[in-house]
Amino acid sequence: MGKTVLVLLAEGCEELEAVTVIDLLRRAKIEVTVAGLDDKPVTASRGTRLIPDCSLDTARARTYDMVVLPGGLPGADNLAADARVMALLKKMAQAGAFTCAICAAPVVLAKAGLLAGKRATSYPGCIEALNMPGVKSTGEAVVRDGAIITSRGPGTAMDFALELIEALLDKKARHTVETALVR
Repeated sequence: MGKTVLVLLAEGCEELEAVTVIDLLRRAKIEVTVAGLDDKPVTASRGTRLIPDCSLDTARARTYDMVVLPGGLPGADNLAADARVMALLKKMAQAGAFTCAICAAPVVLAKAGLLAGKRATSYPGCIEALNMPGVKSTGEAVVRDGAIITSRGPGTAMDFALELIEALLDKKARHTVETALVR
C-alpha cells in the first residue's frame, strides 16, 4: 500500500504552500487527500479559491502517514482554533505519523504541544512570539526533527515538499521529482 498524506486547508491559507505541497507529493505518486475545515471551497490568502477533496470530518475517518499544514494568515490561526485539528495532530503524533507545517503553521504544532524539546523553523518571528520554553527555533529553510518537519515560508515551499517526499519514500524518489522540475 502506498503512502498517504492529509493536507488541511483553512480560510486564509497560503496558496503557494498548499498547491506546491499537493503538486509535488502527487508527482511522487503519494496519495494526497486535501481536506477543508468544512465542505466549502477555501479562499486562500491571495484570493485563490481552492476546492478540497472532502471535509475534515470526512477525512478523519481514515488514517494517514503524514499531515501537512500550509501556513498563511489567518489560515494558521483558523487551524489552531479548531479543536478537531488539534486532536488530530496529537493523535497522529502519538501514532508516530509525520506532522508537518510551513510558514505560520508551525505555531499550530507548538500550540498542540508537539514542538516541546524539538528543533523547528517558521516564518520569521512566529514561533519566537509564542515564548514557549523548550521549542528550539532555528530559522533554517527546512527542519526535520524526528517525525516533525517544518519550513519557513512560501519561498521554501518546494524544498519543504521535497523533504516530505524524502521522509515518506526515500532520497531516490525525491531526486526523481526534483530532476523533473528542472531546478
